[in-house]
Amino acid sequence: MSRMKEMYEQEVIPALKKKFGYKNPMEVPKLVKIVVNMGVGEAKENVKLLDAAVADLETITGQHVVRTKAKKSIANFKLREGMPIGCKVTLRGERMYEFADRLINLALPRVRDFRGVNPNSFDGRGNYALAVKEQLIFPEIEYDKIDKVRGMDIIFVTTARTDEEAREMLRLFNMPFAK
Repeated sequence: MSRMKEMYEQEVIPALKKKFGYKNPMEVPKLVKIVVNMGVGEAKENVKLLDAAVADLETITGQHVVRTKAKKSIANFKLREGMPIGCKVTLRGERMYEFADRLINLALPRVRDFRGVNPNSFDGRGNYALAVKEQLIFPEIEYDKIDKVRGMDIIFVTTARTDEEAREMLRLFNMPFAK
């Protein structure tokens, strides 16, 4: 069992029960999945760039990546429906906790001029979105092997009903929220 899952069961559940007064253990919010999305806009000119992004994302998450295609044609962006323009991966279970652990304890502290993540990036339903500007913050990525610095979106999907519950849960996971 990963360190984060153990921490959730031993520290987070009791703390949330105490703070929000949950009677039933099934009421306690939990992390459902983490979705990591990497948009590669330049892929419409050069498909090889998408292959590099897929390789980076697979290295970071340790799981097979799904390529995403454009849903609509947009003439101003020279984009046609069905063109591959990004990649994403959905992490659940053990891999999700392991990725969250690496993100919070290894990757985020490596960000330059890091003052914490935005505490207001909740969607109103207890889910949290986080944008990372470069894939280099993950220790698995070798600086010499990358062709281009790419950002990614990381979405934490929880069972929390309110943003306050989700914020408290992530805070107990040691998520470094800005003051």
